[in-house]
Amino acid sequence: GGVGKTTASAALALAQMRAGRRVVVVTIDPARRLADALGVTGELGNQPTLLSSENGGELWAMMLDARSTFDDVIRRESRDLEQQQAILENPFYSNIASRLSGSQEYMAAEKLYELSNDARFDLVVVDTPPSREALDFLDAPQKLMNFLDHRVYRWLVMPARGGLRLLNFAAQPILKTIGRVIGADVLADAVNFFQAFEGIEDGFRQRSVAVQELLKSSSSRYIVVACAHNDTIQEAIYFTEQLAEANINITGVILNRLQPPFGKGSSAASLTAARKADKTGDSAVAVLYRNLAHLRSLAEAQENALKPLLESSSGAVVVRLYQRAEDVHDLEAIAELGRDLVATTTTR
Repeated sequence: GGVGKTTASAALALAQMRAGRRVVVVTIDPARRLADALGVTGELGNQPTLLSSENGGELWAMMLDARSTFDDVIRRESRDLEQQQAILENPFYSNIASRLSGSQEYMAAEKLYELSNDARFDLVVVDTPPSREALDFLDAPQKLMNFLDHRVYRWLVMPARGGLRLLNFAAQPILKTIGRVIGADVLADAVNFFQAFEGIEDGFRQRSVAVQELLKSSSSRYIVVACAHNDTIQEAIYFTEQLAEANINITGVILNRLQPPFGKGSSAASLTAARKADKTGDSAVAVLYRNLAHLRSLAEAQENALKPLLESSSGAVVVRLYQRAEDVHDLEAIAELGRDLVATTTTR
């Protein structure tokens, strides 16, 4: 967290827009940092908003609303209005759509699937949460598949498939025991929900497979953003290792907010120059060289700290972004950052 993922996502998207592509950038993280980074004064919603166009390209942005996405999927997949209302008005559904662990990540996968098939866009840029939550996002489609194939789920929807009455089903001993713990009303809502959900799971299962294929396809690229701090470096290494275990290769690494090296010399060379200036009596120049030596030593220490990350992501394009004189908080500053990213990758 806090390494500049959102800013980098916005910069990449804007650079691609100026190159003539129709780009949508979507943030999964439920915060308004993307809107802030893009200089948007209002709120970004669950549907893409056109922010800018240039050279035939377009820049769209949106912020995921998991509940709205879940509702849209239910409306789209329900076989009729009766089934749709039975699910959307069910209290148990309201709880899992808003609070269930993993629902945010799975709905992000649903939205990615939707955007990737939207003819308005040539490119989708996904601004993920920090690495641990990003891994949850990548795992969400498979976890849903596991749940839909689990015998407990099949057992819960059995009355709907077999034509059994809910009253008789809920009277079974194990459900009566659960009902005493969580409450009979909650249990009834849960059973009603799963029965109403019967038939929709096929659509969820098909999209889960499609999203898994998309995430591992040649059309998807993964970029890791990190700073030169030990904790973020270790987190980035962990992330790249987890992706490697899933047979996903890192395309690029953005090293953000680095100390500028101020030329090609070393800190040792700057100290040597400072000593020479002292000997010639030019104390003002000596002070400047010592200051340069200090700044270069910081840059050298950062490069040493970054070596393990660079080794773990060998083969990826590495882009170094240095500390800037001013904060990146509007479209022009984002555009300048995007130009630096494009220029760096072009020279590499």
